[in-house]
Formats: sequence, C-alpha cells, structure tokens
Amino acid sequence: MNAGMLPAVEKRDVVVIGGGPAGMTAALGAKRAGAADVLLVERDRNLGGILNQCVHDGFGLFLYKKSISGPEFAERLAEDVEREGIAVQTGAMVLDLGPDRLLRLNAPDGYRLIRAGAVVLAMGCRERTRDMIEIPGMRPAGVLTAGSAQALVNLQNIRIGREAVILGSGDIGLIMARRLTFEGIKVKGVFEIMPWPGGLERNIRQCLKDFGIPLELSRTVVEIRGRERLSAVVTARVDERLMPVAGTEEIVPCDTLLLSVGLIPENELAKRAGIALSPLTGGAVVDETFMTGVEGIFSCGNVLHIHDIADWAAAEGLAAGRRAAEYVLGLRSLAETVRVSAAGYLRYALPQAVHRGARDVTVHFRVARPVRGLKVEARGVETGRRCGGRRLARAIPSEMQTILLKGPIEEDIEVGGHD
Repeated sequence: MNAGMLPAVEKRDVVVIGGGPAGMTAALGAKRAGAADVLLVERDRNLGGILNQCVHDGFGLFLYKKSISGPEFAERLAEDVEREGIAVQTGAMVLDLGPDRLLRLNAPDGYRLIRAGAVVLAMGCRERTRDMIEIPGMRPAGVLTAGSAQALVNLQNIRIGREAVILGSGDIGLIMARRLTFEGIKVKGVFEIMPWPGGLERNIRQCLKDFGIPLELSRTVVEIRGRERLSAVVTARVDERLMPVAGTEEIVPCDTLLLSVGLIPENELAKRAGIALSPLTGGAVVDETFMTGVEGIFSCGNVLHIHDIADWAAAEGLAAGRRAAEYVLGLRSLAETVRVSAAGYLRYALPQAVHRGARDVTVHFRVARPVRGLKVEARGVETGRRCGGRRLARAIPSEMQTILLKGPIEEDIEVGGHD
C-alpha cells in the first residue's frame, strides 16, 4: 500500500487479540485494572472461540461458580465484556504485530493501524493434522480432526458417518466419542500411541467407560484404506520407541476417523513480533506477569501453553489482562529477572522467568509421564534454598499442576519433580 494511502494510526491502551475464554477475560482484567481504552479483536464473527461448539457442561466454575455449557459460558463472558464498555471488533484479522506494538488489522470497515500501550496475545491453538503425523495410505473422505468433527456435529447438525475410530486420547477426542455415541454412530475404539491416556481421567470415565468404548494404549493407526470414502484403518501395537511392531496389525472397518493427536499454540503473530518461544510449551517465554520477552506484549491461554480445562485459561486471561493494564499505568517491576526451569519428572515450568524480589509466584507445571508419589520442590540453583514444595499422590501428563514460590526470589530457581 502506498504510504500516502495508509490510514491514520489509532491509539489504544490495551489490545487483546483473540475472543475466546482467555481473550475475553484478558479484556475484562485490563478494564477492571484501570485501562481506559480496551479493544478486543476476534477473527470470527462472534466471540467465544472453541466454547461455541462445546455443548457439554463443565464450564464457568471459576468465574460464575456454576457448571454451564460452553455456549452459555461464552455468552456470559460476552455480556460482561459489553456491560463493562469494552470495544469489540469481530470479523477482523490481525495481519501483523511489530515489537513496537503496532498492529496492522484487516477489518470489515477497512485496513487499520493501531498503536497499543500493551498487547495481550490470546489466539488459542490449532489441532495437529494427518499430514503432521504422517499416516500412510489413501486420502479418502471421512478423516477429520476431532475439533472439526465437533463443529460439524454440534454447530451444523451433520451426521459425519456410521462407524468411527478415534486416534489419540486427547480430551476433544474423548468428548467426541461420547457425542458420536449420542448421535447413533458406533465408536469402535480409541487408539493411543502412548502407554497412558492423553486426556483427563474424568473424561476417560465419563466418555469411554460409561459407554463401553474401548481404549487401547500403545497402539496406533498405521494405514488408511478406502478410495472415495474411508473403508477401514489398520492399527498396530507400538514398542517402547513408539514404532509399529510387525505382525500386530489389525484391520478395523469404519467410515470415519477422528484425529485427536495434539494441539499447537497459534504463535505466528508472536514470531512476527520477535517473541522468543519455548520448545517445551510451544508458547512464549514469559515472566510472572505474563509479559513476553518483548516489552509490553503479554500472552495467556492456549497460545501460551495448552490448558486442561477452559476455566484455567480464563483465569490466566484475567490475570494477564490485569498485568497489561498495570504496565500501561506504569505499575510494574523494574527489577531484573531470574530464570525458572524444570527438572526431574517435570516436562516444563511456567513462567520461565521471575522478577528478582518477587513473592508468592504461582508456577504451572506438567509431568512428562505418570508418576505416583511425586515430590515437587523449588530450590535456588546457587544456594539450594527451598522456596516451595508439595506432594502429589499421583500426577499425569494431561493434568496441569501448580506450586507456589513463596520468595522473595533472589536467584535462578529449579522446580524439580522426584519420587
């Protein structure tokens, strides 16, 4: 675009990108913390994100103290956003975000340039696809990600098949196993390559066991059959290296295969802004205020790390929005940061940095594999001083856990998980 044709640069105190549960609460958190001018940007036509297709209940316990469905949760949050006078731009795509917090926005009313005092990233995540896991075979109709199937069934009332197999035991896949059963579709099994389930135990119980749907661990789909429409999948047991074991193949006739094989944070904008990402979470490296390594840009929700339940993403959004407002108002620590790292059975710890002198910092973590009798301790790397600890009778990779660092934090911290 010719420089002379560029629109004037608008100014906003806080811009939140993404109108899902974390984004809406981030906008609420910023407004309630004193940011006068908050803009919430969503690329879809409606706020809510993934909540709009989650017709089951179990949402809203953190904010509204009651269990409601996903669409009801989205509606309540959207009503709060409107009630508190937060500006909302739906149907708009953020094309670019610079480290100077200049946003280039393609909106229904035209191209816009916005300079934000602070930006909160809350773009959520996307599903891993067949191409990413490289299943050989034909490319017939009937192979869908679990989230796509959920949208077709719940939002468009489409019957997606008659006999289904689900690859991966992530929570969306488990919930869809139950949903398909309600729709009269025979779910012939859930196959998980890992030796432990990928979803929450409550979903294993409520979505599979209660309906007699088998869950086969250490088994995966190795071939897709069918020309126009899926006719069968071939499954096989895997060894400790997750490689298929010859001679264990079984043919499972079906016309539908759902993939529930992992979620990836949507961080394309973060990369454009030059934000450092963690290879362990796929999200930004942040401090305890949820600020990334780029001044004034914050991150929360599934774009930061994949959450086990939406309520925690919403809680994180509320905190990140409040911190973004404090940044705009000049209420932030100027102290240097120290590092926080994970060790032992822990796969990651977040935040990865803490301001020197900070107290009562909540660190989120996940274990790399199921562990019984887990002892988690946080200690100073240099002095070995203990600054937090807890015991867990059992920890599993699908559940996010926390530990409180009491502080004051004065040195690099290692959060370790051991027997």
